[in-house]
Amino acid sequence: MDLHAAFVPTARQILASSLGVLDKGEAYCADKAISPASLIDLQLAPDMASLPFQVFSVAHHTAGAVAGVRAGVFSPARPAPGLDFAGLKAFLVDADAQLAAVTPDEMGGFVGKPMMFSMGERKMSFVAEDFLLTFSQPNYFFHASMLYAILRHGGVPLGKSDYIGRLRLTR
Repeated sequence: MDLHAAFVPTARQILASSLGVLDKGEAYCADKAISPASLIDLQLAPDMASLPFQVFSVAHHTAGAVAGVRAGVFSPARPAPGLDFAGLKAFLVDADAQLAAVTPDEMGGFVGKPMMFSMGERKMSFVAEDFLLTFSQPNYFFHASMLYAILRHGGVPLGKSDYIGRLRLTR
């Protein structure tokens, strides 16, 4: 299994598209002369997390997931309160830089490696490839789609291609 090919390029694609979505949100605030906090504090439903959590979770389930596999344990985390667009974008830029440094050889060495998801008393055992492909990958897709949906709900003119980002096409 080429775990690097299965995880890293798509994670980086979604990190880049999420960054683009945030850029459009920030530009929308400037164009409409509205407070960035009016978008940053949005959530889709009262029991759903707001924009900063969604952005942080995209980063946490991409580069943070690889770091978790390295450590043998992955635990949920939360962003610091009071982030602006620059702080949110920094999470994504940092996560992309971390993933850019991951080599296929390192990822290949993860295959079959046991690791644990740990959240308080809740523990789930995985091998690395199953954790990355059945837990973290669906999670970063979910949180990226929530990031998109929150900003779209807030009036930012976004389309499907903004969410999908740059495709890896053949010539």
